[in-house]
Formats: sequence, structure tokens, C-alpha cells
Amino acid sequence: MTTACPTGHNTTADLIEDAAQRYAAKTFIHDSGRDLSFETVFMQVQHLANALVARDFRSGDRAAIWAPNCAEWIIAALAIQYVGGTLVTVNTRYKAGEARDIIDDSGSSVAFVVDEFLGSNYAQELENENIVGLEHIVALPAPNSLNETTYHRWIHEGERAPDNHSAQRDTQRLATGPNTVSDILFTSGTTGRAKGVVTTHGQNIHAFDVFSDILGLDETDHYLIINPFFHSFGYKAGWLAALLRGATVYPMAVFDVPAVLKAISTHQISVMPGPPTLFQSILMHPDRDAFDISSLKKATTGAATIPTQLIVAMRETLGIDTVITAYGLSETCGLVTMCRRGDAPDIIAKTSGRAIPEVEVGIMRHDGTLAPPDETGEIVVRGFNVMQCYFNNEQATSETIDKHGWLHTGDIGSLDCAGNICITDRLKDMFISGGFNCYPAEIENQLLNHDEVAQAAVVGMPDERMGEVSAAFVVRTPKSQLLEADLIDWSRQNMANYKVPRRIIFTETLPLNASGKVLKTELRAML
Repeated sequence: MTTACPTGHNTTADLIEDAAQRYAAKTFIHDSGRDLSFETVFMQVQHLANALVARDFRSGDRAAIWAPNCAEWIIAALAIQYVGGTLVTVNTRYKAGEARDIIDDSGSSVAFVVDEFLGSNYAQELENENIVGLEHIVALPAPNSLNETTYHRWIHEGERAPDNHSAQRDTQRLATGPNTVSDILFTSGTTGRAKGVVTTHGQNIHAFDVFSDILGLDETDHYLIINPFFHSFGYKAGWLAALLRGATVYPMAVFDVPAVLKAISTHQISVMPGPPTLFQSILMHPDRDAFDISSLKKATTGAATIPTQLIVAMRETLGIDTVITAYGLSETCGLVTMCRRGDAPDIIAKTSGRAIPEVEVGIMRHDGTLAPPDETGEIVVRGFNVMQCYFNNEQATSETIDKHGWLHTGDIGSLDCAGNICITDRLKDMFISGGFNCYPAEIENQLLNHDEVAQAAVVGMPDERMGEVSAAFVVRTPKSQLLEADLIDWSRQNMANYKVPRRIIFTETLPLNASGKVLKTELRAML
């Protein structure tokens, strides 16, 4: 089935070519003090594409990027896709051995790798892995570095490329269409070895054209991208959406609250999506009022459950006019549902909105039938946004997408009469206490109603009598002296007994992955 974008742009090559003409000298990427215009980015994409073609990189070949958010990440991704190649993203939190697994499993022949980041030389460490089939490791400059790297040499070489290389580049570019595979994003692998999610140019552009419309993203926006590019939130809802609308992006390599506040103030940032933990951290920061963040007007966030008071605080305390909750996963191009501007506050706070156009969302019972409104079950999705497959994994694909085309998300939730989805939790995070199903996100949301609880994460803890009971890791608000016994007593007064945490562990921070999600595996290990 052909999946064409309503805008008429079928590939990211179409997008960057059109943007270079439409926006020309307007800044597309501001990174490390550099302003790169749309036409400059397009020119560098072509040069890097020439260098790839010169090394026999052909349509359908795969190339990985293992680097933090930066201008070079975007240019490399667009160059790979410009000549019909497939982008493979690698988590920057991975160690070299973990990155090796992704690059090896994907069959990538080229890897763009940051030379130094977070105290490690990524490029050298990957070189030491001796991956069969990986022919070229291209070192990208570290954040704020002026060092000349392999990446710069490839750009310079591509600028002087002979005519036959440019001709081959253009031949491959013209052969790239909406059904060409654009990327493989590997899942986190929390339930086993990571699986590669395969999606195409057409379906990604279609999805984030819709996203941009609903959010109200336009060419006047300054977009701070904190979510990592290796994840669909930073890549597709980030710079790809900005490219669709001509917005200026400000990549951030490492999340740091003071740096975020300074960036918003300095660059008049108007758009900043992120997980709830991002906005909770900003609200808690003692120096927040020292920065002018009044330019920030648009935000999207999402999680299993989001406390109502967070949405209220984002609007009233941070002054964000448009706060939209959304839901998606890698297997759906990163997008399934969104609230809409103008939705009632309760809808935005308590649901993740309704299906985007041309996508169906249902709640499926154990027997395979679809449940009526307000009944809880597994969330299933069907539409243009559903992945093509898991890369080289037919069994996992058939287990995830059923014969009727429904993608089984592994998430638990319900739909209201208007089609708004309420996400309860992940199937794998649910535990049973005394015969009752316990959904950690639901308990977390209730704990956040306490005035002195800033953040909470709940996991199941073994118990001889009940099977499992709730254990809560809690970050207190500044100056709070809240005690474990007090919070447990409060919980008994405010939630069903089987949900009440039997143990409270106070902590300064919660362990997060690079996408801002709480690492429940680490919390379980701490118990």
C-alpha cells in the first residue's frame, strides 16, 4: 500500500530540497553557537551523500548513528535517507558492546559515531569491537568541539566529488519513494534482545505532518529538542516535524535543568516537548524564577498516567498556552493519539487524546474481541502508522501484528465514549497483590496528589502472603521533611488498601533512561 503524505512530500529528500528553496537563508539548526540555514544544511546533505555513494553505499543499505543530539546527527540522517539508505539509530547510553549488537543485527555498513562524549571515546571503542560488515566508522565532533574529524573530511570530499558520483547520488535519490524504508529504530530490549522497528518515508512524514498541525508548529517557532534523536520523540516529533514546518531547532546533547532554562530565555524557545519528568524537574528547580521563560508556549508530553496538577502547573506556573498529551510507540512511527487544542483540561490531564486521522485504536479483551467504552484491556492500533515489520524477525512480527492488522501494543487502557484513550500501564509492569491487579502508574498518580511528593515510581515487591505488594520510590519537594510512616498513612486514607505502598524509599532522583523514562529495572534491583 502506498503511503503518501498529504503535503505532497513523499521522502525526507523532498522535504530538505523544498525547505532549502522555501526558507533558504533562514536558520534551521542552531547548535554550539553555529547557525546553519536550510540551504546550508541541504548543501551539506548533498556533499555527505556524495561521500557515501563514493564508498558504494546504495539504496537499501543501512547506516547507523551513535551520537548525542547535534547538527551533524541531522545532516548524516538526511544524507543516508537522501540516497535511499536506511537510518539505524543507537542509544547514546549504550556501552560499546550493546551498540555492537544493534549495528551487527542491522547489518549496517557505515556508522557515524561521536568521537568523545560523557568521558568515553565512542568511535575508538566501536573500532575495537571489530564488527564484521561495518566498513566505515565516521567520527563526528564532540559537542562544542572544534576538532576536525572524519565527518568533516567526508563533507569536504563530497563537495569536490566527480560528476559520476553526483549522478549516482541523484539516481538513487530519484528511486527513493514513500514506500522506501527510512529507518530502523531498535526497541529498548527490556523484555529481551532489542527488536528493530522498520518504517517508511511516507508513513513517518504523514504522521508528523498531522502532529505538526495539531500542535500548531510553524516557521516562527524556536524548538528546543531535549529528547534524544535516537528515539522517535526527538527525531520524528523533533527535527523531522520542524523540517516539515520550517521551524528552527536547538538540539541539546545532555539534559540539564539550568541549561534548559538558560536556553529558553536566551533563544526565546517557543516549543519544547518532553516526558513529564522534564517538566516536573523544571517546576521543582529553585532557580526557575531567575530566567524569563515566557516565550515557551507549546508543549507535548505523555506517559501512562499524568497527574492533573502537572498539566495545571505547566499552564499556570510555566505559562505554556498549548499543552497537549499524546501517545505513541516506536512500532507506530511514534504517534497514535493526541489531544487537540481546545480540549477541556480534564481531557488533556486524564487522557492521551484520540486517534489521529486514518488510524484506529481499540481495546482488546483476552478472547480477541474489542471492548466497549470504559472497559480496560490491551490497546491495539491499526492504520498507516503501523510498522512494516520487525527487522529480520518474522516470529516477533506475527506475534505483534495479528491477522486483522491490529498491532498489539502491550499497553493497558480504556477508551471513553468520545474515543479518548486513558492509559493505565504496561502489561509487563502490572503486578497482582492479593488477587487484585495493581497498575504502578495509577498508584504513582495518586501519590503525586500529596503536596510534598514531587515524583514517584512504583514497582511490585515480593510478599509471602500477598504475592506482591507495592513499593514506592519517592522524590520529595524542596524543604519537605515527609516521613515514610506519614506517607503510608496518607495513602491508606486516599487509595484502596491493596494499592497502598508497603515500603517507601525516599531518593534525591529517579534513575532515567535517555528518553526521560524511569528505569523500573534499576528500581527493582535496588529492592
